[in-house]
Amino acid sequence: MALPSGISFGPGLTVHLPDQFNVAMPFIDRHLGEGRGDKAAIRTAQETVTYGELVERVNRAGNTLLSLGMKPGDRLMMVVKDCPAFFYLFWGAIKAGIVPVPPNTLLRAPDYAYMFEDSDCTLVVYSSEFAGEIEVALEQVPVQALTVDTFLAEMAGASDELEPRLAAPTDDCFWLYSSGSTGRPKGAVHAQRDMVVTSELYGVRVLGVGEDDISYSAAKLFFAYGLGNGMTFPLWTGSTAVLDDRRPTPDTTFGNIETFKPTLYYGVPTLYAAQLAALETGPRDLSSLRACVSAGEALPADMFRRWQEKTGTVILDGIGSTEALHIFIGNSLADHRPGTSGKPVPGYQVRILDEKGDPVPAGESGGLWIKAESAAKYYWNKPEKTAETMVNGWLNTGDTYREDPDGYLIYEGRSDDMLKVGGIWCSPVEIESCLVGHPAVLEAAVVGQADDETLIKPKAIVVLKQPGGGGAALTEELMALCKTTLAPYKYPRWVEYVTELPKTATGKIQRFKLRG
Repeated sequence: MALPSGISFGPGLTVHLPDQFNVAMPFIDRHLGEGRGDKAAIRTAQETVTYGELVERVNRAGNTLLSLGMKPGDRLMMVVKDCPAFFYLFWGAIKAGIVPVPPNTLLRAPDYAYMFEDSDCTLVVYSSEFAGEIEVALEQVPVQALTVDTFLAEMAGASDELEPRLAAPTDDCFWLYSSGSTGRPKGAVHAQRDMVVTSELYGVRVLGVGEDDISYSAAKLFFAYGLGNGMTFPLWTGSTAVLDDRRPTPDTTFGNIETFKPTLYYGVPTLYAAQLAALETGPRDLSSLRACVSAGEALPADMFRRWQEKTGTVILDGIGSTEALHIFIGNSLADHRPGTSGKPVPGYQVRILDEKGDPVPAGESGGLWIKAESAAKYYWNKPEKTAETMVNGWLNTGDTYREDPDGYLIYEGRSDDMLKVGGIWCSPVEIESCLVGHPAVLEAAVVGQADDETLIKPKAIVVLKQPGGGGAALTEELMALCKTTLAPYKYPRWVEYVTELPKTATGKIQRFKLRG
């Protein structure tokens, strides 16, 4: 499939775009001129949205946002489930020059309140399923807000014509919030060109996404990973996206694959592990799939082999980040090795450096740095963190890697104490703070521990106010406290009771001494 008019990739796969540009034009508008008006852009269990309908509704959404008093450059906080309205809001905002900000929909009110204030957003649009947390956050930080259903009703009366607001390819376009080592989210500011780069370099040139593909991502659209899988790759190639707003389980994902016959499926290792367990009870029809993709955390080699034995397809593991927007090191159908993240995506530069910033000797471990045109420009309101992470065009991923003799890159863990659970970063400090809120707990430390599938989950090491009081009942209480106070995936899967925690002379917990 040819690149959209006016867009090309030069030496080193550097993207060339018009000086004045709006990224909604190649992703949305061009499909009418290329004859896809009647083709399915989005399929769900409830509806099919054609490209013609998508263009019209994106325009109506952009006009509705403007009619609600939003101005170019304003931030739209969209806490929206995976549904067609996500597309309408996201692209309607961009076409109108408004900055969409889709945060994690699994968060709690304090995080949303923080983001409302930090982003200085003008409007919040949210799915009614999230009203409990959003409305509490709005009480703390008052912002104009609408449910998605109300917005869609307003949208029905808006004009279906909208002139795109032009900008430079490197101008601000959208934000994604990424959790930091303190647990507070950081707003990664992405430019107009960034989705073009990831969709072409990884989507088309590594995965081979084409116009006839049907993409289904169990990873949600609020992830940088899911945003590419389930929205930008299909739209870039004029193909079809399958959306499901439910929490992904083996039953729902297998059911969607059997119903919609996707050719590409995107998951995370935790889900692949659950799917493999479900396949022990009987086969499912996965014959439509030509490739499966995994990211979010390292895919164990044994899981790759068992999936291939059970399904006849391979899982292409890769590593990406919110800051880089999508996968920058990945396996491909033509070149893959189990237990590795693969090789650098063409157009992305990779370095493995020691603590002094020098390249490590071949085969040794070090910090992973990447250079990419899809990298976020900066963190909103975080100049110190920006200076630490984004240095002379290079991005410090915070991951530790080594390269094997054949050039495959092997993940060895985070360079800090952050945990990645089910593909989502979470802070041990946040979980510890929750545990200490229990009246029986004096201190707590949280580290990662591998489960039976070798996937990392939180483990809590707890010091009680009254030694010897730990037991099954208290463990259940602590897990329940975390599930109800934090995003549910953050609860500790194990609780161990000890009399004291290892600490530095200044009283800082030495988590590395607690890791198994």
